[in-house]
Amino acid sequence: MTPNVWTRWPSREALGPRGISRPRRLLAWAVRLLVVGALLWSAFHDSHVHGWAAAAGAVGVVVAGALAWVLFRTTLEHRLIPSLALLVMLMGLAVGAEAAGLRSPAVVLWCGCAIAALERLPLGAALPAASVGFAAFAVANDDPGATTAIVVGGMALAGYALRLDAEARGNAQRLLAQERAARVAEAESAALAERARIAREIHDVLAHSLSAQLVHLEAARLLIERGADRRQILDRVVAARGMARDGLEETRQSLSALRGELTPLEDFLTDLVRTSDGAEVTVGGERRPLPVEASQAVRRVAQEALTNARKHAPGAKVSVRLEYGPREVTLDVRDSGGPPGELAQAGGGYGLLGMRERAELLGGSLAAGPDEEGFVVTLKVPV
Repeated sequence: MTPNVWTRWPSREALGPRGISRPRRLLAWAVRLLVVGALLWSAFHDSHVHGWAAAAGAVGVVVAGALAWVLFRTTLEHRLIPSLALLVMLMGLAVGAEAAGLRSPAVVLWCGCAIAALERLPLGAALPAASVGFAAFAVANDDPGATTAIVVGGMALAGYALRLDAEARGNAQRLLAQERAARVAEAESAALAERARIAREIHDVLAHSLSAQLVHLEAARLLIERGADRRQILDRVVAARGMARDGLEETRQSLSALRGELTPLEDFLTDLVRTSDGAEVTVGGERRPLPVEASQAVRRVAQEALTNARKHAPGAKVSVRLEYGPREVTLDVRDSGGPPGELAQAGGGYGLLGMRERAELLGGSLAAGPDEEGFVVTLKVPV
C-alpha cells in the first residue's frame, strides 16, 4: 500500500449521514439509545456503586455522549488533532469508570473508541488509537485469552467493515453528484445547441429570402434607370413583395420543421422549381424520411443554388437531382450556363459559404464550381 492510504481520510460523504436510508438511520439511533440506556442502568444498579458514585457515573455517560457527538463533527471536518484529543478524553473517562467500578461503561467506551477510530480516522492514526482501546479492553476483560483475542479480532473486523461500507456509500454519493452535474451540463449543452440550430435556421431562411428580394429590387432599379415600361417595373416590385411573403411563410415552415413537422422533401423540391423556368427535379434511390437537420440542409442548399442560377445564368436550364444512398443523401443542382445576368453582382456572396458550413456541421460536404456547361452545386449529407 502507498503512504497515501495511511494518511487519507474517509471522504466527507462517507463520514456524513447523507445517503443512509431512513430505516437504517432509525436503527442506528435505536442502537445508540439502547447503549446509552444500558450504560445509565449500569451506573445506577451496579452492586459495587452507590450514591454519589452512581450519579457521577450517570453524568459521565452524558459527558461521553456529548464528546462522541463532537468527535463525529471533528472527524467529519477532517480535523485530526481535535479528534485524537477527544478519543483520549473518552478513553480517560473509561479509565475513570473502571476505577470507580463501572466496568460495563468502561468496556463500551474502550471498544467504541477503537471501532470509531477504525471507521472514521486515517489508518495511520486509527490503528494506534484502536490498539490502545482494544488493549485496555483485553486487560479489563475477565474472559480467557483466546476468547478475548477472538472478540478483539471480531470488533476490529467490524470497525474496518464499517469503514469500507462508509467509503462505498461515499463513492456512490460522489458518483451520483457527478452524474447529476453531467446531466445538467448535457442539458445546458443541448439547449445551447438547439439555440444555435434555431439561429442558423432562421438566418438561412432570411438570407435566402432577402437575397431573392434584392434580386428583384435591383432589377427594378435598373429598369427605372433605363426608363423601362411601368408594367415591367411593377412586375419586379410585385415579385419582391411575393418573395417577402414567401420568406415569412418559410420562416413559419422552419419553425414547424424545428418541431419535427416537415413536408416530404420531394414535394418541397417540386414546389421550389415551379418558380424557376426551365427547372426539373429527379429523385433516385430508395426514398425514406431524413433527420430534420439533413432535410433542412438539402432544402436550404436547393433554394440557394436556384437563386444563384437565376442571378448568374438567367434563362438557363436547371436540373435538380436528389439521390438517396445507403449512408448519405446527395443533392446535385446544375445549370446549363449562359451569359451572366445584370444581377450577378447583387448580394454579398455568402450564401454558399453558409451552406458549406451547415453541411460540415452535419459531417457532410458541399462542392460548388463550374463544369463543362454551367455551374454545379453538390451537397452530400450523411443520414
